[in-house]
Amino acid sequence: MGLITGLCYFFYNLPKIYKWLLRPYYLLSFLLSTAFLAVRKCPGVCEHLPSQREDGNSCDFDWREVEILMFLSAIVMMKNRRAITLEQHIGNIFLFSKVANVVLFFRVDLRLGLLYLTLCVVFLITCKPPIYMGPEYIKYFSDKTLDEELERDSRVTWLVEFYANWSPECQCFAPVFADLSLKYNCSGLKFGKIDIGRYASVAEKYKVSPSPLSKQLPSLLLLHGGREHMRRPQVDKKGRAVSWSFTEENIIREFNLNEIFEKCKKLGKGRSEKIEELGFLPQEDHDEQPIKTPGEESESKKDK
Repeated sequence: MGLITGLCYFFYNLPKIYKWLLRPYYLLSFLLSTAFLAVRKCPGVCEHLPSQREDGNSCDFDWREVEILMFLSAIVMMKNRRAITLEQHIGNIFLFSKVANVVLFFRVDLRLGLLYLTLCVVFLITCKPPIYMGPEYIKYFSDKTLDEELERDSRVTWLVEFYANWSPECQCFAPVFADLSLKYNCSGLKFGKIDIGRYASVAEKYKVSPSPLSKQLPSLLLLHGGREHMRRPQVDKKGRAVSWSFTEENIIREFNLNEIFEKCKKLGKGRSEKIEELGFLPQEDHDEQPIKTPGEESESKKDK
């Protein structure tokens, strides 16, 4: 059943896959991922490669290479269980295929292994994954404009993504967040993003670690009236993110976007209720405190 579902998903998204493969990043990734297959099957080249097959046919996979490819398939299936978007599925296939190619080339010939590894390093340095450039209703903040926008209108609720350009998880999540902004953006509910890879002070203030080891990127914070009402993923006592799937369904359910959207549409009709008085914003289990800057914290200590 899982295989049938995967095949149906693949053929449904086949036109989109063709469009991606025409981009340089995906085209080169595809060529690198299939490099060993091409060398092993290419007439005039495969005859000169060593093989452990009993029939001496060096143009076909031997038993050890088949084991490596089967292990690759198992790893990809395990990783793709937690993949959200099609980009993540394709990215996992390309990543682990390149790793398998490195092992296979080094096993056949040290020189071929070094050549392939060099090509992979050059590819990583010179070719970056394409950035999402589709439609969206998202405001991009800097370290100064974030606080200004939050304080401008106390009736507006913001769902803000804390991200970093170098993070593959953030790049894969970009189309999901953009789609949510197109569906739920209104006068009382707005969407924003801030690159904490550039603005470290914002990451420190909102306690979002940009370290890859913390696995806190991306982080979604629901902000209103100077308070953080909810964030995903949550963070444990060791500073590591609690595992959470950034699917559109999870975000809508956990952040209660449907109800917030319906209530916030009242702002567009000229009503002046404050959002906090409506009492429908989701809350974390712990008591929420206003987010204070280091200067405000020191002033409060002096007052005490």
